[in-house]
Amino acid sequence: MTTAQDIIRPDILAMTSYPVPDATGLIKLDAMENPHTLPADLAERLGAHLAGVALNRYPAPRPAELLAKLKRAMHVPAACDVLLGNGSDELISMMSVACSKPGAKVVAPVPGFVMYEMSAKFAHLEFIGVPLKADFTLDADAMIAAIDEHAPALVYLAYPNNPTGTLFDDADMERVIAAAKKSLVVIDEAYQPFAEKSWMPRAADFDNVVVMRTVSKLGLAGIRLGYMAGRPSWIMQFDKVRPPYNINVLTQATADFLLDHLDVLDAQASDLRAQRAKLAREVAALPGVIVFPSAGNFLLVRVPDAAVAFETLLTSRVLIKNVSKMHPLLANCVRLTVGTAEENAQMVAALRKLAPN
Repeated sequence: MTTAQDIIRPDILAMTSYPVPDATGLIKLDAMENPHTLPADLAERLGAHLAGVALNRYPAPRPAELLAKLKRAMHVPAACDVLLGNGSDELISMMSVACSKPGAKVVAPVPGFVMYEMSAKFAHLEFIGVPLKADFTLDADAMIAAIDEHAPALVYLAYPNNPTGTLFDDADMERVIAAAKKSLVVIDEAYQPFAEKSWMPRAADFDNVVVMRTVSKLGLAGIRLGYMAGRPSWIMQFDKVRPPYNINVLTQATADFLLDHLDVLDAQASDLRAQRAKLAREVAALPGVIVFPSAGNFLLVRVPDAAVAFETLLTSRVLIKNVSKMHPLLANCVRLTVGTAEENAQMVAALRKLAPN
């Protein structure tokens, strides 16, 4: 009798699936989602728009009108092409597959987004993680040394970085880009609505850079849409490994509709930036707690005991992310998603229970 152990790659057998905890009945502040829904009138209009979608037809593989609208709305340089993905996860996977020559490598700062390493492993790319400095800023010298030593196919720079929230110094990033002459540098701007800084206007200025984003953090995590902008010579090659109908018709129609209503999503992002500042002040005032600067819609917080903090909040029906085991630099750190004012107040109240009597 043949079993999975006989067929599946040994490294896959040794892995665990990406963990997504059950948040039923909990205040969900673990996954950097926008807590705001669409206004009722806009949701009703979107529903009417989706009702007209031809579900019996395959989606357009490269929807020209949607791509053109996305380029205009997101100020993508005219010299760049755009590639859509089923979330930025799929774009990372496409790049990994396309670049998986024998012996090819990937370099990225760590701690960072786990999918850079996971997708590399899936595609048989060697992953080299370069530790950030103790304050979570980019160690440009160490990155350049790793690039010189390993000549990676891909270099990831998250702007800002998850899970630290750090917005890397532009001059340091320019040094890394200049050093990576034989690499493609992927600037991941998943949290751009909260950083209010971007490399997108410069996406065409370099022959070894693409800028990747997602609409997930903007408030549309459920439609799974990522996009990547870069010189046509790169986009054309990655498009070859894209599944033929990867963006479904409902996602395309939703994105097309909401790109005409970005003011609503921008207002929600503005509210979350204000909530982030208030939450950071309140959490930093708690005894024994360190809040690190964040340009995302989340805060990285060091507490006396991350496991105790996680369980204490869970008993108060607040779900956060314990990142303390992800990397030694994250010892006793938890990640708090910025929620609504009411959700944040309940999270802070729960955190106060950690204070010694």
